[in-house]
Amino acid sequence: MNLHSPSHTGTDGDLPDRGGAPSTWLPAVAEGLDIRRIFVTFRRRIRLFAAVALAVLLAVILVTLQATPKYTATANVMLDTRQERVSNVEEVLSGLPADSSAVDTEVEILKSRQLAERVVKGLKLEEDPEFNSSLRKPTGVKALLGGAGSIFGAKAPEAVTLRGEAAQKHHERIVDAVLGGLSVKRSGLTYVINVNYESSSAAKAAKIANKFAELYLLEQMEAKFDATQQATTWLNSRLAELRGQVQADEAAVQQYKIANNLLSASGTNLTEQEISNYNLTLSQAQAQVAEDQARLSTARSQLSRGSSGDDVGEALSSPVVQQLRQQRASVSAQVADLQGRYGERHPEMLKAKRQLSDIDAQIQQEIQRIISNLQAKAQVSSQRAAAVSGSLGGARGTLAANSRAMVRLNELQRNADASRTLYESYLNRYKETSTQGGLEQSDARVVSKAKIPTGQSSPKVTLNLALGLVLAIGAGLGAVVLAEMLDAGLATAEDVERRLDTSYLGAIPLLASVAEGRTESPIDYVVAKPLSSFSEAFRNLRTSVLYSRLGETVKIVAITSALPGEGKTTTSVCLARSTALQGAKVLVVDCDLRRRTVNRMLEAEPEIGLLEVLNGEATLEQAITLDATSGAYILPLSKSNFTPKDVFGSVAMDKLLAELRQRYDLVILDTAPVLPVADTRVLAPKADVVVFLARWRKTPQHAIEAAFRLLSGTGAHVGGVALTQMDMKQQTKYGYGDPGYYYAEYKKYYVS
Repeated sequence: MNLHSPSHTGTDGDLPDRGGAPSTWLPAVAEGLDIRRIFVTFRRRIRLFAAVALAVLLAVILVTLQATPKYTATANVMLDTRQERVSNVEEVLSGLPADSSAVDTEVEILKSRQLAERVVKGLKLEEDPEFNSSLRKPTGVKALLGGAGSIFGAKAPEAVTLRGEAAQKHHERIVDAVLGGLSVKRSGLTYVINVNYESSSAAKAAKIANKFAELYLLEQMEAKFDATQQATTWLNSRLAELRGQVQADEAAVQQYKIANNLLSASGTNLTEQEISNYNLTLSQAQAQVAEDQARLSTARSQLSRGSSGDDVGEALSSPVVQQLRQQRASVSAQVADLQGRYGERHPEMLKAKRQLSDIDAQIQQEIQRIISNLQAKAQVSSQRAAAVSGSLGGARGTLAANSRAMVRLNELQRNADASRTLYESYLNRYKETSTQGGLEQSDARVVSKAKIPTGQSSPKVTLNLALGLVLAIGAGLGAVVLAEMLDAGLATAEDVERRLDTSYLGAIPLLASVAEGRTESPIDYVVAKPLSSFSEAFRNLRTSVLYSRLGETVKIVAITSALPGEGKTTTSVCLARSTALQGAKVLVVDCDLRRRTVNRMLEAEPEIGLLEVLNGEATLEQAITLDATSGAYILPLSKSNFTPKDVFGSVAMDKLLAELRQRYDLVILDTAPVLPVADTRVLAPKADVVVFLARWRKTPQHAIEAAFRLLSGTGAHVGGVALTQMDMKQQTKYGYGDPGYYYAEYKKYYVS
């Protein structure tokens, strides 16, 4: 049959709290708050609680009394969301936005290392012993060593000038010390920031707090001034670049115009003006040609119809023709007069006719000259119109080429315009930025300067004592909880059943706790005081063992433990004597081949024992001895040397146990510990019940579990665990709910 519980199979199984958890109030917390259990636990650990609490309280008092008084001064800085506008010029560096994140950012700036370094430099705090540890006078052990050195003629150490990295580290430590006293906090959700500084000097605290606020405002001004200066410098250099760019772009435009004959007047290029003039001239020339051609055609038409040319328009308007016509009229009149007077043949008449014919000939010549002139004018007009038309065609070709060139010209012009626009915008911004010099305003102002504090801010004696008391109580309670958590031993029946998941068989008291002033040994006390509480513990154990296997008779009981010193032999002998005094036939078999503790306890050294019986060298009757004081029988181990043979796994051992089962009411096997010796694992399955002993509050839970794992595969039936060497007086503090908890109530029931 296997162990009593499945959890003993070598795995954690259902074993709760395997880590040595406290056996007192943690179950109460898990199952429901049990005030009385907590009180019992606290009462048991009252000395530990008092010692830890008193030590912590004394430490707090000592630290408070020895602490250097500190004073805290506060300067109030407000982020001003209202900005003065002296000029309507946009700032280079804008003001802070009025939101929570901006205020938090300024808080971090006030706590910045850069600002602290400026405070150190401004107030020369590197020369202050409060921040420069190298300037402090030695105290404590250093002062004693220095005094002893001066007595023996040792020179005081000279100041060492630090350089390089060492000097930098020293400076950083001074800055750290200054930052250590600084506390910057936002006042609620307002724009006010409290700059607090704590120092051992009240005046120094106010001075440093005001310096932080002053340099913070100055840093804001410097940031804006630097931004303006940088912007001005950058704009100036940028303007020089843009100025050269504008000049280059405009020069490119002009050069391109000249190269492509794109010069213009009044917004129109020369080619377009030339074409316009050619068009006008061509129109005029064409009109003149049409006019000359019309006159020539008219004249030719009149001549073709038989006209003498007198009616030709040009002839009519010719002064020569008009003069000749006047002469002809005069001569014609004279001819008419002579004809009537002298007749046709009169010399005067002939002369007058010759004059008339001569005038007509002149008129015809003049008309012919006019017609010829009309032809010449028509030809000249035509040639002039053709010349103008040719020039117009050339100008139009030039204009087409110019139009193609205008695409590039427009691009160059746009570049030049863009460069000039950009240059002008930068020039305007440069002028605006230049006017901002000296107009920078801080985004914050000091609402209230730090005043010299009249009272110390730390240490706060009353608060420290109150906190020290709370800390002392907490530390004491923590120590109690820690002690309970580190208590890996078993103290109560509840511990056995909950943490080991096995049956609780009973408790064996420590004799000194139930029999004050008695000097006899436990095995003798059982016989001397059979009605005592000590003897009753073994009777209870016997009852628990006999009924550990319901429906089966228990005759052979193996008593073992995980480690030596758990009280196996004492329990075996006392159990045997107590049972024998009740009239039962009991045999104790000493199975611890190495220790032979039964012999030493009974102060006997037999010559024949268990090994001789198993080896067939003696009979059982020869080896068994009688305990005359109680009537119990003992099968001891003789003085013979230890044998390496597996005597307990032999057939002889099986036959011996079978014989003992028939002859005795109860056979108790006093075995060796399970962990160091393998004999018990061989012997345990041969017993009806294995009684596992654990020393009260001493045997570690892990050791018991390890022993259970070793026994789990042997087929042994572990009836349960019994606690030995239980201090009944202390148990009243541990075993709340356990029978031992009420020992003070029922101890008078027994006869001492």
